[in-house]
Amino acid sequence: MSRTRSTAINAALDRRSKGEPGSLVGGVFKRWRLLLPRQEPAPMSAYPSRPTSEAALTSGSPSTSESSSGSPSASPASPPQQTRLFGRPPTGERRRLSEALRAETVGGMILLGATVIALVWANSPLSSSYESLRAFHFGIPALGLDLSVEHWASEGLLTLFFFVAGAELKREFVSGQLRKPAAAALPVVAAVAGTVVPALVYAAVCLAGGGSLDGWAVPMATDIAFALGVLAVIGSHLPSGVRAFLLTLAVVDDLGAILVIAVFFSATLDWTALAGAAAGLVLFRVLHAKLGVRGWYVYVPLALVIWALMYNSGVHATIAGVALGMLLRSRPREGERTSPGERVEHIVRPLSAGVAVPLFALFAAGVGVSGSALAEMFRQPESLGVVLGLFLGKFAGVFGGTYLAARFTRARLDPAMAWPDVAGVSMLAGIGFTVSLLITELAFTDQGTMEHVKAAVLVGSLLSAAAGCVLVKVRDRRYRVLWEEETRDEDGDSVPDIDQPEDPERRGKEAARRAAERAQHAGDT
Repeated sequence: MSRTRSTAINAALDRRSKGEPGSLVGGVFKRWRLLLPRQEPAPMSAYPSRPTSEAALTSGSPSTSESSSGSPSASPASPPQQTRLFGRPPTGERRRLSEALRAETVGGMILLGATVIALVWANSPLSSSYESLRAFHFGIPALGLDLSVEHWASEGLLTLFFFVAGAELKREFVSGQLRKPAAAALPVVAAVAGTVVPALVYAAVCLAGGGSLDGWAVPMATDIAFALGVLAVIGSHLPSGVRAFLLTLAVVDDLGAILVIAVFFSATLDWTALAGAAAGLVLFRVLHAKLGVRGWYVYVPLALVIWALMYNSGVHATIAGVALGMLLRSRPREGERTSPGERVEHIVRPLSAGVAVPLFALFAAGVGVSGSALAEMFRQPESLGVVLGLFLGKFAGVFGGTYLAARFTRARLDPAMAWPDVAGVSMLAGIGFTVSLLITELAFTDQGTMEHVKAAVLVGSLLSAAAGCVLVKVRDRRYRVLWEEETRDEDGDSVPDIDQPEDPERRGKEAARRAAERAQHAGDT
């Protein structure tokens, strides 16, 4: 225990022994704080800055050189065995993160609009036209592809969403946050706890109320686009470390959802069609990674054939998108600035976030929200389990998993952050929209139960979004400071000053910030 904490505890005990007013409350509060994992004292700056060479700016690996003035340009580094929760990602990773989140944020805004349109349309005098359009069938019956508009959206358009999810997973495991076990442990533990606890909450409610356990997987997933759309509406300035954690959490969540859909929601298998889909995937990999064949006119028709075979095999068709995304080559070869996987993801992500997911929401989110319908929703154990699973289970799972990881491993919360930040992200993780609606359609066959569970997904996500926004806005002033430090470009060279060597003439504010940080560190030691 540090000298500062010992002094604080002794002072609290002295106040209690003297009977000072408020000392009992203060003592209890301090005892409660001691239960949290140790957090290092925060420096004056948001994130310790390190000078970055030109090579490091390209690769995303920060340099350890000193500034031109000869003095160290960063506060002393953490011990190599520690992992920082919510720490600032390297420059290259932060750039990729910014591009991905920009598309997801715009897509989230469109998704919010599509959801509102669906709800208004389904609860208006024109609701019959909404139902007729959603149930309208078209396709190629000879190929087993005669689907309703609703199913084309869920099994066709959402394949783009899962394709991007597969590409993200591949990149995260190859070159992203999940490539190092120590760095991956925190989001993985938080994500696993954030999927298991909501499922347990749902199961407990249904067992107590005599409901069906078929929907146990509904409250498991986090919708990153919806969460970012909500943050964009309230004008939050989440720093890159928090956004990276939220995105990685959602990626691991998606992996769990993919496994659940593939294992638990596949129909009777047609082994011939499945073998054909597997052969198509092998051909895709050979053409893409081994032979280096280029051209959308080769891969788009092949992907459509793989999708159709996967659909007819009995495995959910979106798994074809996941498999294709994970087969993309994610490492650039000599002479390439970016990998094909990153280029393709950059092209497809806007289509997924801005077109595919909003159209799916348009045809999936149209449920009755009258007073009687909402009352019935809270009376049914299935829908009540989903609401509590998303709102309480997700928060308890993500926050509890993060707490346990930080308590019993060498991982530490970044000095610039506090546990209320973890609480805000944990609450935002309860926004489980797209995948939750998809699993609802797969889990339930009774139309009435399905409608009530869909309404529960909306209510649970809305409650989580509202509570998460309150927690985030409370910390927004602090986030704004961190955001400004990360994005400041005083010399106008399009490279954030925090990623460059110290230069008092060209980057005076950043130099002053680093000098104040060094002075504070010297005073603390």
